[in-house]
Amino acid sequence: MARERGDQPDAPLKDRFLDSLHHLITEALHPQAGDVAFQAMVLRHGNARVREFASLQAHAEKDKRRVRSSVDAIAHPGKLQRREPDALRDMLMRVHTQASSGAWTDVGKTCHCMLTRPETQRDSDLERSLRNLLAAPALERLQRLSTLADDASVRQYLALWESHGPASGSAEAAAQGAGAQERGAAVEALAAHALDALARHLGRVDGKRWTYRVVTAMHVPAVLVDSAQRAKTEWDAVVLRQPNTEGDVAQPWDVCLLVEAKASADAATTDFPRLLRGLRLLSLADPDVVYRFVAKQGTVDIRGASLNALPTTDTAETFQDTVLYCSDAPADQAPRPLSAASRMQLLSSTTTLDYASKLKRDDMKHDDTADGTARISELEPVWQALLNDPRWLSVLNQYATLRRVRELMVHIADLQVLFEE
Repeated sequence: MARERGDQPDAPLKDRFLDSLHHLITEALHPQAGDVAFQAMVLRHGNARVREFASLQAHAEKDKRRVRSSVDAIAHPGKLQRREPDALRDMLMRVHTQASSGAWTDVGKTCHCMLTRPETQRDSDLERSLRNLLAAPALERLQRLSTLADDASVRQYLALWESHGPASGSAEAAAQGAGAQERGAAVEALAAHALDALARHLGRVDGKRWTYRVVTAMHVPAVLVDSAQRAKTEWDAVVLRQPNTEGDVAQPWDVCLLVEAKASADAATTDFPRLLRGLRLLSLADPDVVYRFVAKQGTVDIRGASLNALPTTDTAETFQDTVLYCSDAPADQAPRPLSAASRMQLLSSTTTLDYASKLKRDDMKHDDTADGTARISELEPVWQALLNDPRWLSVLNQYATLRRVRELMVHIADLQVLFEE
C-alpha cells in the first residue's frame, strides 16, 4: 500500500517483516510440526555431501539408462543364449543382473574381473566395450551416488523427503498424479455442465439476436502460440456467441466468457499470472483475421476482433465480465494471507537458507553468544529483493492477487442454481 501511494516502506514495517520471516523459518524448522521439505532444503544447503548427492540424483535416471544400454550391448540375455556356457558367460549374466538391480559398484568390480580373463583378451570387441563401460562418466556418477547414499546426512535427507511424500517417478507418485487428473477432469466437467445451462439461459434472453454455445479444452492456434511465454494456451471452457443472420453462411464466433475450472482457491491463485499472460496472448490477434481453434467439440472459427478486444490487465473495467474461475471446493473459512507459492519463494531464497542453517547450528550449540549466531538483520536482503527485484513481484503482490482471484471465483453449484431450468 505504501508503494502504491508513492512512499517508501518505513523502518518499523521492515522490522515487522523481518521478525515475521524469522518466525516463519523457525516454525518450518520445528522437528515435529515443521516443514520437512524445507528442512531437507536446509540440510542440502549446509552439507556438501548432501549437495553432491542431490546433484547426482537429479541426473541418475538418465545415467541408469545409459549404463544399462551399454550393459545390454554386451550382456543382454538374448545374446548370451547364443554363447557357449562358460565362466565368462556366467560373469556377463551376473553383470546384467547387477545393472538391472542398480548394484553399480558391483558392475564395476565384475567388469574389472572380466578384463583380467584370457578369453576376454582374445575378444577385442568385448574388451573394448568393457573398457568403455568402465570409463563412462555415467557409471562413475552412479557409483559415487551409491557411496554417498551410505552417509548419515544423506540418509537423513532422504528420510525427510520420504516423509514429505512419494518420490518423483514412483508408483505412489503416479497414483497421486492420476488421482489429481481425475479430480481436475471432474471439476471441468461440472463447470462445463453449468456453463451449458448459462448458454441456454442467454439464448432464452437474447436468442433473437445471438446464438450461444460452450466449448471445452479450447487450444490456442499455433499462429498465436508462437509468441507465447509461459502463457495459458488451453482454456477449460469458453462461452461463445454468433449473430443470428439470414442465410446458410456460417458466421464466426465471438468470445463472451473465458472460464478456468480449479479444484481449490489456492490452485486458482497460482494459475492467475499464467491466465493474464494467456489473455495478452489472445489479444495479439489481428482484428481482421478469423482464427480456427480446436476444442473438444471440434474446430471453431473465432473473430480476431473479438480476441483483440479482450482485457489484458486485471484493472480493466471488462475484466470481471470476461474471465471467471469455477470451483466446487467449499469457501475458505480463514484464507491464508501467505500463498503456498510465495511462502516457498521466501523459504527457498539463499539468504533464508543461510539464516536457517545458522539457526540449526545455534540450536545444536545451545549457545546464543557463539560466533556465527543468526541475527534477524541478516534477512534484510530478502526485504530489499521484495522491494526492488522484478522476480519478487508475485510475492510483493501476492495478497492483492489472492483477493483478486477470489473476486473472480464462482462456485459451480451457484451457476447451476441460477441458470438450470
